Amino acid sequence: MAESTNPTSTLQETGSPIDARARDEVVAFTSELIRIDTTNRGGGDCRERPAAEYAAERLAAAGLEPVLLERTPGRTNVVARIPGTDPTADALLVHGHLDVVPAEAADWSVDPFSGEVRDGVVWGRGAVDMKNMDAMVLSVVRAWARAGVRPRRDVVVAFTADEEASAEDGSGFLADHHPELFEGCTEGISESGAYSFHAGPGMTLYPIAAGERGTAWLKLTAHGTAGHGSKVNPANAVSRLAAAVARIGEHEWPVRLTPTVRAALAELGRLHGIDTDPYAADFDADELIAKLGRAADLVAPTVRNSANPTMLNAGYKVNVIPGHATAFVDGRMLPGGEDEFHATMDRLTGPDVEWEFHHREVPLEAPVDSPTFAKLRAAVERFDPTGHVVPYCMAGGTDAKQFSRLGITGYGFSPLKLPEGYDYAAMFHGVDERVPVEALHFGVDVLDHYLRSA
Repeated sequence: MAESTNPTSTLQETGSPIDARARDEVVAFTSELIRIDTTNRGGGDCRERPAAEYAAERLAAAGLEPVLLERTPGRTNVVARIPGTDPTADALLVHGHLDVVPAEAADWSVDPFSGEVRDGVVWGRGAVDMKNMDAMVLSVVRAWARAGVRPRRDVVVAFTADEEASAEDGSGFLADHHPELFEGCTEGISESGAYSFHAGPGMTLYPIAAGERGTAWLKLTAHGTAGHGSKVNPANAVSRLAAAVARIGEHEWPVRLTPTVRAALAELGRLHGIDTDPYAADFDADELIAKLGRAADLVAPTVRNSANPTMLNAGYKVNVIPGHATAFVDGRMLPGGEDEFHATMDRLTGPDVEWEFHHREVPLEAPVDSPTFAKLRAAVERFDPTGHVVPYCMAGGTDAKQFSRLGITGYGFSPLKLPEGYDYAAMFHGVDERVPVEALHFGVDVLDHYLRSA
C-alpha cells in the first residue's frame, strides 16, 4: 500500500477522513475478498466463513466488536455496531453479502478468483456483486477509526451469507433469530444503486433503488396416467405440463405502475425532454419507455409482474408415459401485485397442473420523497454534479427483503462512477466481472459522505 496521509490532517483540510490509505485499502480489500472463493451453488454448497473472518479481523482492527453468527457450520455472518453521537437518533443498517454465484473459468479472460488488478481495473467474481461494496464499507469504517470520526446515527454493519440462494443461512437467519443486533435500525442501504448509467451523450444517470419486485419461484406439478408410449393417452402429464408452461411463457402481463416506477418515469421523461405525465389517467407507459433509449432498461422490467419458465423434469424412458411431470418458474411480483399474480397463475396452470411457491419473498417499496432519499441524492451529486439521480425499482431482489421483517426500509446504494461503455448490468453474474479502481475511489467518497450526513 502507498504511504497514508495523516487522517486527522485530511479531515481538517477536506472535511473527509478518506485519505490515500483508504483509497488503497478499498482496492486491496476488493481484490483480496475476490481471492476468497465463496461460490454459492445453492443447496447449501457454499462456505463464507473465510471471507467473514477476513471482514471481522478488519472491523476489529478498527476498534469494533464484530460477532460471527452461523445457522449452519461454515455459513458465517458478521455484524458490528458503530455507536453514533446522537443516542436519540434511529440507527442505520449497511449490509452486503459475502457469497458469489459460480464462475466457469474457461469462459473468462482471467482466473475469476484471482482478484487481479490490471490497467486500473480489479477483475474477478464479486468485483461488482458485491465484494466491491463490502470493501468500501471496510475502508470507510477504518478511515473513521484512524481519524476519530463517529457518525451521528448508530451504524450497524452486516456482512451476510447465502444471499445468492435462499438467504436462509444469511439475512433470513439474522432477522429471525438475532433481531436484537439491529435494534433501532429503521433504514438500510445495500447493493444495486447509485452507479453511473450512461443514457446517451451528455446524460449520466445514477439510479438509486427504492423498491424491489417480490420473488416468486414456483414449482409446477402435473399428474396424469402412466402408460405405454405407443398408446393414446388423454391424461399425459407431460402434455399437461407443457401446455401450462407454454401459456405462462406466452402470457402478456398488464402494466401496473408503482409509486417508485411512476417517479422514475416522470424523472426520465423530464430529462429526455418528453412532454408526458405518468400520473395522468390515460398515461401509456409502454409508449414513453419506447422513447427513452438506453434509459428504458431501468424501468422496462418493472412495469409488470413476470413469470419465466426455467426448468423441466419428466419421465425416465422414451417409450414410457410418466405419471407426473414438474417444472420451475421464476416469477416476480410488483409491490401490490401479489393478488393478481396468484389469480393469473391459477388461470394459466389450469385444472390439471398444481403450483406452489418453491421460494417466496416479499416485494418492497421505499419512499422517494423521504429525507433519506434526498441525502442519498445529495451525496452522489456532491461528487458528480453533472450526474442526474433517478429512483428506480429493482427487477430482482436483495437481502433488504429479509431485513424488512424488522421494519427496516431498504434502499439500493453502492456508489460507483463508471466510464462510458462499461456495461454495469452485464457484470452481475456475467463473464469477466470487473470494476475500475477509480470507481471504487468514488464509492468510498460518496459512501463516507452519506453515512456521516445521514
